[in-house]
Amino acid sequence: MISNPQDVGHFLGGIGALIWDPTAQKYLLLRRADARDFKGGSWECVTGRVDQGEGYEQALHREVREEIGAMVQIEFLIATTHFYRGVPQPENELLGVIYSCLIQHPEQAQFGAEHSDQRWMSTAEALAFLPEGHWLRNVILRAEQLRRLVPAELRQTFLMEGFEF
Repeated sequence: MISNPQDVGHFLGGIGALIWDPTAQKYLLLRRADARDFKGGSWECVTGRVDQGEGYEQALHREVREEIGAMVQIEFLIATTHFYRGVPQPENELLGVIYSCLIQHPEQAQFGAEHSDQRWMSTAEALAFLPEGHWLRNVILRAEQLRRLVPAELRQTFLMEGFEF
């Protein structure tokens, strides 16, 4: 029970799409353009905010199209996240969902204005490239663990049905 209406949370919704090329067994890493409003120059996967009236999966597909011009399939959920985009105040608070996504045509992935570089890397290459403590290292390690542990039949169900009801 909420005693004070001001106690009700108001958050930004966000997505992360860790894109995996199953043929080459590589992940897509993107370098944020230096001019971006938050963490310019840092390496990430596709990320973005959920627009009003959108679900997480709709936002994921829109952000992937906007950021790299490609289509993906959601393979599984990797993690949830909670952080502040800047100063820790309510208007900067974000709750996010990070997905593992498959891309069938990696040659279609081309970064746009939001990014200044992209690299396809194996797990070992990404872990050697990203600095210790970088959030994307943890995401990649979790994705690798889930890919080993989640049965292929269940992953196929996720590919066909998604996660949203």
